[in-house]
Amino acid sequence: MHPEIDNRIRVFRAEHRMSQGELAEAIGVSRKTISTIEVGKFVPSTIIALKIARYFKVPVEEVFSLTDMEQQSA
Repeated sequence: MHPEIDNRIRVFRAEHRMSQGELAEAIGVSRKTISTIEVGKFVPSTIIALKIARYFKVPVEEVFSLTDMEQQSA
């Protein structure tokens, strides 16, 4: 079983009162990229994940997390 990536991009966008398009422009990707990451259809590259975290001035772990941690100790 592979872990899934969960994210809080929508929460951070709401806190900063910004649209998907505004975030996309700020980090250099398309609005569609932000949309597909938010709904879990696309797992961002490390670079995109770091750019999003840097934009919101938080550690990447506050934006993205693994949802299946059961096998971490195996």
